[in-house]
Amino acid sequence: MKLSDSHIHQLAQEAIERCRLLGRLSEESGRLTRTFLSPPMREVHTALASWMGELGMEVRIDAVGNVTGQYAGQTPEAPLFLMGSHVDTVRDAGQYDGPLGVMLALALVKGLEGRRLPFAIEAIAFSEEEGVRYGVPFMGSKAVVGRFEVEFLKLKDDQGQTVEQAIRNFGLDPAWIAQAAYNPAQVKGYLEFHIEQGPVLEALGYPLGIVEAIVGGTRLEVAFRGKAGHAGTSPMHLRRDALAGAAEWMTLVEREAREEPGLVATVGMISALPGAANVIPGEVRMSLDVRHQYDDVRSLAVANLITRAQQVAQRRGLELGYLTQYEQASVPCSQDLNELLTLGVEAQGYPVHHLVSGAGHDAMIVAALCPSTMLFLRSPEGLSHHPDESVRPQDVEAALRVGLDFLQRLAESGQPKAESENRRL
Repeated sequence: MKLSDSHIHQLAQEAIERCRLLGRLSEESGRLTRTFLSPPMREVHTALASWMGELGMEVRIDAVGNVTGQYAGQTPEAPLFLMGSHVDTVRDAGQYDGPLGVMLALALVKGLEGRRLPFAIEAIAFSEEEGVRYGVPFMGSKAVVGRFEVEFLKLKDDQGQTVEQAIRNFGLDPAWIAQAAYNPAQVKGYLEFHIEQGPVLEALGYPLGIVEAIVGGTRLEVAFRGKAGHAGTSPMHLRRDALAGAAEWMTLVEREAREEPGLVATVGMISALPGAANVIPGEVRMSLDVRHQYDDVRSLAVANLITRAQQVAQRRGLELGYLTQYEQASVPCSQDLNELLTLGVEAQGYPVHHLVSGAGHDAMIVAALCPSTMLFLRSPEGLSHHPDESVRPQDVEAALRVGLDFLQRLAESGQPKAESENRRL
């Protein structure tokens, strides 16, 4: 499946322009924020359905808002090969984190020029990956693998609306969520294109990177509770300042993470109550995000950081509370699919580089369903989760060349082995 350079260029430009079009669909004026089943998602669905329909794909929307287009295989009984990514965003986001993977999947279908493969291709636009609106990520891909938990329906957003209400308000029926799950016997594999979201490929000068594994992560809510008081009349030695305790602990988080190779730990959100300039904070709530390639290292680090928090609280006369909101084991990518990607990268004349993803992706959830992997595109300046996030057109072209090569090799190779290690969550 070899297309001319001009055709590849046109497909790449279209994919980039469509990411930019989706980037204008936001729930906030002046910046891109598009969360799970928020109003602009309706316009996203309309655009996706139109683009998929133009390719002759059969379009469906499941009960959590995932949009899927199927490009039929050579026979009605052909197995399925999945490609895609997510179309929700963080707050004040860039235009390519997630949507580029969906647009590249559609571009590859267009690049087939009507040719049918021994498998059907299903391009999935996952409705929720970032976890912004409800604090729990991957609700879209968890539905697809049959791991959507009933308890998710009770979660509330900042306005008090539950997940169940959001689904119903969008015109979907939560009673049908179980129908979103695939039958593993019918699925051949999954490939997700994504910007790297880091500086490694940029530093090497490489356009693409093959992902070997996706790190595991733990996300907690941590609260220090002291006693509010007047900022002018409370002597320093008699204070139980929750914010001062939280600040001390945050420096310990940074220090502990720096001392363990490969470990990253982040306090990304903090709220001080009651939140007045002349009142000593009586309670501070914050997030803690901890990630590492090896689960035992991550688990030990989380335990150590909680112990540090308890020590700070005890020394300052504070109370400590914490709740694990999310825990995801690290996931290795499919060796079989990566061998095909490696051959494709080599055949197209690009340098081969394997790397580990420090960010979570839908691929780590889909790995419980079928052999899964990812192909990263270089992130200029390493930027992501930032409005200046970008992508180089030549890197998109490289991804398309490798993607078409990959599909051809996959069509000739037969069924990838379903490695047992790809099946765990």
